[in-house]
Amino acid sequence: MQRSRVPQTTRGRARKRGPTGISKAPTGISGLDQITAGGLPRGRTTLVCGGAGSGKTLLAMEFIINGALEHGEPGVVIAFEETAGELAANVASLGFDLEDLIARKLISVDSIVLERAEHHHAGEYDLDGLFIRLGHAIDSIGAKRVVLDTLEALFGSFDDELVLRAELRRLFRWLKERGVTAVITGEQGDGTYTRYGLEEYVSDCVITLDNRVVDQISTRRLRVVKYRGSTHGTNEYPFLIDRHGLSVLPVTSLGLDYPVSTERVPTGVAALDGLLSGGGYFRGSSVLVSGTAGTGKSSLAAMFADASCRRGERVLYFALEEPGAQIVRNMSSIGLDLAKWQAKKRLLIHAGRPTVYGLEMHLVRMHQAIEAFAPRAVIVDPVSSLVSAGHPHEVKSMLVRLFDYLKGKQITTLVTSLTGAEGLEESTLGISSLIDSWFQVRDIEIGGERTRGLSLVKSRGMGHSNQIREFLITSKGIDLVPVSVGPAGVLTGSARLNLESERLASTLAMELELDRRERHLERKRKVLAAQVEALHAEHAAEEEDTRAAIRETHERARRLHEVGALASQLRSAPRKKADT
Repeated sequence: MQRSRVPQTTRGRARKRGPTGISKAPTGISGLDQITAGGLPRGRTTLVCGGAGSGKTLLAMEFIINGALEHGEPGVVIAFEETAGELAANVASLGFDLEDLIARKLISVDSIVLERAEHHHAGEYDLDGLFIRLGHAIDSIGAKRVVLDTLEALFGSFDDELVLRAELRRLFRWLKERGVTAVITGEQGDGTYTRYGLEEYVSDCVITLDNRVVDQISTRRLRVVKYRGSTHGTNEYPFLIDRHGLSVLPVTSLGLDYPVSTERVPTGVAALDGLLSGGGYFRGSSVLVSGTAGTGKSSLAAMFADASCRRGERVLYFALEEPGAQIVRNMSSIGLDLAKWQAKKRLLIHAGRPTVYGLEMHLVRMHQAIEAFAPRAVIVDPVSSLVSAGHPHEVKSMLVRLFDYLKGKQITTLVTSLTGAEGLEESTLGISSLIDSWFQVRDIEIGGERTRGLSLVKSRGMGHSNQIREFLITSKGIDLVPVSVGPAGVLTGSARLNLESERLASTLAMELELDRRERHLERKRKVLAAQVEALHAEHAAEEEDTRAAIRETHERARRLHEVGALASQLRSAPRKKADT
């Protein structure tokens, strides 16, 4: 019998089932739910292991408290090393009121003190008592989440390793049968994730915490070792413990799908806007101003901050080398009144040495400040000083996360960076690929004097000038000087001033010559006008004499006519008398 052929695409659809995934319990911990794609496996056991002081108990307590407050899932905490009062005091520093949650039946805390001597007198030791006690606590508040802190204290009384392994499996199986989402903390072993080396195999999810010190700077890191039935981030992620609790900063959660804008943001220097095809930076872009010491990097940053505040926008200024009061004082020398914007709550300056915290602490504090202040522009001055808090590649990784975070919020970012006298075309941290607009400022030494020069290395998405422009820092701010070209090329400093003086003198001499010629022409015009006036007068006189002669001639002719007529009458009168 011939087998019917099914198209490949149909067979593929028949075999492939849509992803369902396992149910997850959100932790409420910033960043951790992103790494685990939703939280910890619901109804299963998660092992959190690490060395002393790595944050195991804190992570477990936040999981329990956030579950009760944010997701309506009551929780049970079984502590083998701390009392309920000690746990309440510890989490109170993070803003959690554990005693109130206990009183409201949202959380149950049971402290169990295990003494090895008591176990030896009582005989063989197992976990039946714990199961009864834990089961009662779960049923009393309808708990959905459970924390056991720590596992070593629980199994420290087992002498037989086989019995220990059997009881450990029984504990994990019992928790799964009860359907609770459990977090169990464990101490790191020698070459293993835990002391006994078994817990990581029977757990559905394993998270390791690490607190390492490099160059006297402490850095906490988290890694999801395994997660059955779910995809997850596999890298090491820095995390922070502060008054807000535990915060994880996952690199992989950041992408390149943030929005872009065509809106232009003025730089604060009109001539500099002209270099950027007349409009300034793109909204949400990243700007780098790099250069040697004393070239005006901070002044350019302050001009941008002042211009943003004038538009009614908020600016967050992270100062890594100067206190805020010193920045305000210094910028008053170039005509900027930053104190006014501070008073109006448009400018907020966060000042702190890079070595005070690790890079992750700096990044998280920046995140927290940005979320609280909601700025439209952020300034970091200078990012090059962060190298003192970590290696350059770690600083770059931090800045990648910071830039992507700010771009996602459409916040325009300006950072300054100190470079050496040599290799000006390379940024100290290798972040040029992350930058949309890059300005370089430098000292130019010509003729025994130093002047400041500014060039635009790149500006994505817009036309820009390729000239090196001299710029001046004056009591009225920053201004770019138009390019002066002499016989030897572009001139700066005194050479430019000399050329401008020569051009001014030449222009003045030309103006004087033109003025002399105008006066000469004016005199000739007046003489000619006088001559014309005299001719007009002479002509008028002649015309008047002629007209008078004509009138006189006409009058004489009239009189002669009258005399002739009278004479004629007289001659004819006697003849008539004689005739008579």
